[in-house]
Amino acid sequence: MAEFIFWLCLLLPVYAWLGYPLLLTLIAPLFPARRPAPAPPMNVSIIIAAHNEARHIEEKLRTLLAQDYQAHSLQIILASDGSTDDTVACAHKVIDPRISVLDLPRQGKAATLNAGVALSTGEILVFTDADNQWSSNTLGQLLAPLADPEVGACAGHMLIPVPGKGLSLGDSLYRHYEGWLRKMENRTGCMVSADGALLALRRELFQHVPAEVNDDFFISTCAPVAFKRIVYVPEAKVSDQGVDEIAKQWRRRQRVTVGGLQSLARRRELLNPWRHGLYAIALISHKLIRRLAPILLLPLLLSNVWLWNVHGFYRLSLIAQLLGYAVAIVGLLDVQHRLPKPFRLAAFVLVTLAGMSIGLWQFLRGQRYAQWNPEQNR
Repeated sequence: MAEFIFWLCLLLPVYAWLGYPLLLTLIAPLFPARRPAPAPPMNVSIIIAAHNEARHIEEKLRTLLAQDYQAHSLQIILASDGSTDDTVACAHKVIDPRISVLDLPRQGKAATLNAGVALSTGEILVFTDADNQWSSNTLGQLLAPLADPEVGACAGHMLIPVPGKGLSLGDSLYRHYEGWLRKMENRTGCMVSADGALLALRRELFQHVPAEVNDDFFISTCAPVAFKRIVYVPEAKVSDQGVDEIAKQWRRRQRVTVGGLQSLARRRELLNPWRHGLYAIALISHKLIRRLAPILLLPLLLSNVWLWNVHGFYRLSLIAQLLGYAVAIVGLLDVQHRLPKPFRLAAFVLVTLAGMSIGLWQFLRGQRYAQWNPEQNR
């Protein structure tokens, strides 16, 4: 029984984090490569939900207006979710008839996004955050795949060009890992979801965003619900900053895990392989098993202790686990960031996995995160 527990608790996380991406990499050449033509002129509404973004919003609005994509019509909607700083005043400094500003009471991001969509007129909805930075060609690159009527949503690529000295180093590498995985999913036609930093959706596919879900996952999966594809566009880049502080990374992982599991519960129809084929398998592998895998690490360690005298492999495995945890703990204690990068990476992994485990426990207890605060991610 101990050996069964050990191998089950080992193979599921290995599959979720390595086996699944490698499997996609192996089968990707069997699928034809798609190269979209330049995006035709379309009616586009860009929606930004913001809370206390005074220091970012003016620059963000000017960047959106300066995009080199020639839309048939462009509408930019800033929806302020009860901002207590000068977010609304700063937005009004950018005078342009294409910009609409909603000064809403505090109600949560989902309700704010729904209010922005209600005001929109474009056939294409683009969602982005106030604090990430676009290149001049980001919008055109993002919209190009929508020339194909079978494409329902598009996802951009978020990167962290200048990692900090703390856990954001792991954040940056994680973005590269996710980019590789999404390229493989995209090639095989089973791109799972988009990042809220940059995503586009056909307006007719949009569904009202419920409270307490991860809005980016829910909005982008409006496409596969309607049997349309999500396309990953690595050329559509947005830059962001990572999270260095342990406490912020800890809270972030809990909140994202709870919201992600709540989102999967809302979208459980997509988990049916008989109805959604390879996409359902990708969703189970990428989102469900990965979120459940961290809770297996404790029984993996305990069963490994029990198997110490069974075989030399188990002794090496236990030593490797204990060494990994020791390196991570030392990395967490290194507040001056004087140790080599592997210590910070190990610390990032430990905080991430522990936060996901607590997030799963919170989800099962019925805890939900109704409000949002972008400062938690900086």
